[in-house]
Amino acid sequence: MGRRRLVVIGPETGRVFQPPSPTERILNRAYGLMVGLGLGLRHNYLLQVRGRKTGRTYSTPVNVLELGGTRWLVAGRGRTHWVRNAEAAGEVVLSRGRRRERCRLRPVPDAEKPEILAAYLARFRLTVQRYFPVKAGAAPAELARFADRYPVFELQPPS
Repeated sequence: MGRRRLVVIGPETGRVFQPPSPTERILNRAYGLMVGLGLGLRHNYLLQVRGRKTGRTYSTPVNVLELGGTRWLVAGRGRTHWVRNAEAAGEVVLSRGRRRERCRLRPVPDAEKPEILAAYLARFRLTVQRYFPVKAGAAPAELARFADRYPVFELQPPS
């Protein structure tokens, strides 16, 4: 695979995301269907979120990281559409098969992200390594330099 294209979201902030390739879009749709049917691993969910402009419900497959008794949602591709929609909505629905769970999102400040990012990269390295500038197993301090590139949310029960 060659260099990945980065799309700048806010030139003033330098925030970017990596859009999926056409092949990745097809694979994500297929995997989303599988997870929606209840297939997949324990950490696989179908994230559903209301669009910030259209109001339509969008879905995408995600990996939920469990760390220290807390569940975390990490956007390895950066500030994707689902991230911006989730920030606007303040909540998402995670589903797998018939099970649906509404979750509030607490955005994690950059200073708190390095340990979460290191655990996420170590746990899901086969599918997310290509989105990170350091290798799985890197110390959290190495990831601190890049923390602002990766939105992280703590999943909380609905209020």
